[in-house]
Amino acid sequence: MYHEFSGILEQAGLWRREGTVLLAVSGGIDSMCMADLFRRTGLPFAIAHCNFRLRGEESDADEALVRDWAAAHGVTFHAESFDTAAFASSADVSIEMAARELRYRWFARLSGEHGYKVLCVAHNANDNAETLLLNIARGTGMKGLSGMSAESVSPYSAPEYPLRLVRPLLSFTRRQIEGYVRAHSVPYREDRTNAGTEYRRNKIRHLVLPVMEQMNPSFIRTVSDEMRYFAQAGSIADSYYRNMSASLVKEDGDEVSMDLSGLLSAGNWEYILYRFLDTYGFNSSVVSSLTDLLKSGRTISGKHFHSADYILLTASGRLIVKPLNVCRTVKSPAAAPVPDVGNDSFVAVRGPGNYCCNGVSFSVSVEDRRSFPSLRQPAGILLFDADVLKFPFVCRTWREGDWFVPLGMKGKKKVSDFFTDLKYDIFRKEAAVMVADTADSRRIAAVLGERPDDRFKVTSGTSRILVIRIAGKQPLI
Repeated sequence: MYHEFSGILEQAGLWRREGTVLLAVSGGIDSMCMADLFRRTGLPFAIAHCNFRLRGEESDADEALVRDWAAAHGVTFHAESFDTAAFASSADVSIEMAARELRYRWFARLSGEHGYKVLCVAHNANDNAETLLLNIARGTGMKGLSGMSAESVSPYSAPEYPLRLVRPLLSFTRRQIEGYVRAHSVPYREDRTNAGTEYRRNKIRHLVLPVMEQMNPSFIRTVSDEMRYFAQAGSIADSYYRNMSASLVKEDGDEVSMDLSGLLSAGNWEYILYRFLDTYGFNSSVVSSLTDLLKSGRTISGKHFHSADYILLTASGRLIVKPLNVCRTVKSPAAAPVPDVGNDSFVAVRGPGNYCCNGVSFSVSVEDRRSFPSLRQPAGILLFDADVLKFPFVCRTWREGDWFVPLGMKGKKKVSDFFTDLKYDIFRKEAAVMVADTADSRRIAAVLGERPDDRFKVTSGTSRILVIRIAGKQPLI
């Protein structure tokens, strides 16, 4: 096993590199095996041990074992203690995810402080098989079928100081590791939680893998070989997607769109769609729903779907993706001076000045009627009778049930129906700003930038005009 391990390090370039390698050592059988194999190579290395404080005295005993082993062999030892349970609760993640984030953040910090360029962890072939099955259970793409890679960049390492993450035991089975540890009397500690089935990985380890090995005694080896082929197939698929998306996907600021006619005429379009949506975190149910919709031939415009951070809209001939924060706050074409009143979704307009609501900057002024020989209202500029729309009034985001009487009409109209007439998509609806005479009124004085209410219009009897100009629009002449 040592000779094969030594060859793996040579292939990873560790024999040719100067500097100390950092080993993540928990005290368990896998990481202690890795530490002893490194010791035999003579390469310089240091040890990092995480005490997650999840098993009381047993966690402290793990740390003591690793510390004593490092001292006995003259190896630099780093240790850090974490309140993992508290972190998991505050971050609303599982204990497993909390421990992962805590340790890799610490490894990155250690590397920055001490100049370590390579981090080695003791994942083995059994771990990789477990990862594959976990990925399949929760739904994954080709990348998930490839399992863990022998080398990558460590999570949370700084982009300007990337930390190489190497898994030198990835080709060895747990049975081989157990044989090496027995043969060389390597000390280790058994984590009693590994014997239970509380965690998902342990369920795979104790309930699934034994059944698979009954069917195929070489299951771990077989899966390891298959994952290498999956990785190669994934590389081919990546290349295909990049080539196809170059002509199908367009970026315009924060908006990304995909051409549907081009998509549906492409070979393997379902995979292209999956990859496109996966990029923005849309889950398998969204992919399935949209795929079924496209296959059905039904009208697709106006549907929308959400991921954690993005919204997807089906429009005429294309799919549109935007970040959710952009949908909630769409910036105006030109910034006005910093507003003096209000917040982003609700602004009390108490007098003339510069304001911003829902990302739209605008100015408010009151001017003499004689200054306006023409009452023409270019896009982005609205005129009101200042004695009808009085200060203070409010600007706010649209609410279901809002209504107004569009200029030139007699009957009232729901703002939602007005949006439909203008063919507003969901993004423009969420970006729209209402002008209302009171904070709680559903009676709207104007849809900012579009149309004033007929009841607030300038008439022959108007003496003063209240003017709202959206930033970047030209003044009236």
